Amino acid sequence: MSRACENWKLEAEGCGNPVYEKLLKCYRSVAEKVEFRPKVALVLGSGLGNYAERIRVVQTVDYHEIEGFPVSTVPGHKGRFLFGYVEEVPVVAMQGRVHYYEGYAMEDVVLPVRLMRLLGAEILFLTNAAGGINPEFAAGDFMLIKDQIASFVPSPLIGPNLESLGPRFCDMSEVYDKDLQELLRRTAKSLEITLREGTYIQLTGPNFETPAEVRMCRILGADAVGMSTACEGIAANHMGMRICGISCISNLACGLSDQPLSHQEVQETADRVGPLFEKLVTAAIINMGK
Repeated sequence: MSRACENWKLEAEGCGNPVYEKLLKCYRSVAEKVEFRPKVALVLGSGLGNYAERIRVVQTVDYHEIEGFPVSTVPGHKGRFLFGYVEEVPVVAMQGRVHYYEGYAMEDVVLPVRLMRLLGAEILFLTNAAGGINPEFAAGDFMLIKDQIASFVPSPLIGPNLESLGPRFCDMSEVYDKDLQELLRRTAKSLEITLREGTYIQLTGPNFETPAEVRMCRILGADAVGMSTACEGIAANHMGMRICGISCISNLACGLSDQPLSHQEVQETADRVGPLFEKLVTAAIINMGK
């Protein structure tokens, strides 16, 4: 289906719903600037901000250029879409995401993911920097996200449903695609990169967790904690995208070390292992294109 037809279909079905009208306005704004049709949508978390160097970029669109689009305020998040190729795989990458703790409504937090789906992306590759809850993890580890807990943030599906995006009651039994999980395992093994596995839990932030909250998360079954990602997984799953994700364990969560937590520590660890993270992500995307 052409973008013109897709646009007409969405406009007809979303008429009168302010959330979807905003999404369509952003879609039209980008579609007027870019003809590129991606296969993989990549969300660049902390430590992957320089990933543009790995992409053969054909076009960039700054978030400020998109009318009504939420803009990231977090240090280290540049705030733009990159359209281009990783080898021959067409990708759109978010160089900087939007977080719920920045004060945006949840429908704005997931708007970028929905937009990338409307632009043609079939696979969503989520990355983030996270605190390690599993006592076997260490700062600098990478964790394959096998499942998620999003019960502590509002669902992005609250409100009127638009059937053209997905069902009213969305199945969540396999948010993270099993075939893509296996692809990431094989890719990490071929590169001799240790890949931990576990469940990611999203809390609201922006404050870090207390030791008691970390213990609670561990009891619930979480291995890593952060302030993003899970809500994006819900929105993408609702729209039928295939999803995979990797967390960079940037620090041990509160109570597991004597070190006070800081964003500087998160950024320093992410920067230290960034080149290895980029290598893993690049090889995985290439394999997704085969």
